[in-house]
Amino acid sequence: MSDDYFKNRNKNNTVRLRELEDELPEFCQEFFVGIESTTTPLTRLNYAYDLRIFFGFLAGFVRRFRSIPVTSFELSDLQRVTTEDIENFISYLSFYTVDGKEYSNDNRGKARKLSTVRAFFKYFYNKNKLENDAAAKIKMPKVLEKEIIRLEVDEVVNLLNTAESGDGLHGRQVAFHERTKLRDTALLTLFLGTGIRISECVGLNIDDIDFNVNGFTVTRKGGKRTTLYFSDEVAVALKEYLDERLNYEGVDESERALFLSLQKRRISTRAVQDLVKKYSSIVTPLKKITPHKLRSTYGTNLYRQTNDIYMVAEVLGHRDVNTTKKHYAATSDDIRRQAARSIILRDSKD
Repeated sequence: MSDDYFKNRNKNNTVRLRELEDELPEFCQEFFVGIESTTTPLTRLNYAYDLRIFFGFLAGFVRRFRSIPVTSFELSDLQRVTTEDIENFISYLSFYTVDGKEYSNDNRGKARKLSTVRAFFKYFYNKNKLENDAAAKIKMPKVLEKEIIRLEVDEVVNLLNTAESGDGLHGRQVAFHERTKLRDTALLTLFLGTGIRISECVGLNIDDIDFNVNGFTVTRKGGKRTTLYFSDEVAVALKEYLDERLNYEGVDESERALFLSLQKRRISTRAVQDLVKKYSSIVTPLKKITPHKLRSTYGTNLYRQTNDIYMVAEVLGHRDVNTTKKHYAATSDDIRRQAARSIILRDSKD
């Protein structure tokens, strides 16, 4: 996988973070520098977005702070924030407007933003710059686990067949299909056959693929480099696409991305999301299938075949096996049901 791809992505996130710092109180910069060694640029950027909402709330809806512009907040003002203020902030997140645009959060969104505020207060409290940590006293909103949406075996077959044939496409989709069917089939096969993340997929370069071992190297969350392996079925789809990819006309010689857009540049995550939606909506219109749902489909199939949760966690790149257990608890129930059906105590002919 291209190191340049991740360097550019981290660079863009860092640049955007610095832009957001200009919209936040000056002491926020100390927080971002202090957590730099333990977080990614994307995590810090998301923290900045959340803190912008938080300070906007304080300046706009808490009376004792209304005379203070967001960028003029001092650390001593943070000391005056109460648990009631933070509870009101959580309530505010249910519905609010910024620059005329409406936003809303369910409990999952509220929990994420509260996590940011907690980390922010905890940082300055641990540095002995706050006398108390008001955010630590706030309970997390209860988040109900979502049902994991995945493709069934027949839906996987139909999805790949649809990508190959183009059946069900209409209008301009039909016109473009002949030019993208090998690419799209290879992409979908790779998702379903390896459980690769979308960021890892779009970051792949031609040189990353090694058909001698049927594997490729990806950079996982936290910067860890890992080799993923694929089956002969995935290899066939990749080879068919590569034969076409290597003969594209008008591609810059420096462009080594594996998957290209119609503009002959590295495909974007948005384009991948759109193509997954395009084919899956034909096969299973009642399910909202995304690249992550294809990853879940792979994880489910692997667990059903191996019943090894640690293998699934390792292949998917989960740092905590409890995350894997939580996601595939329903599959464990499937296995137990299958085990019950497998035991025959008396032959029905007797």
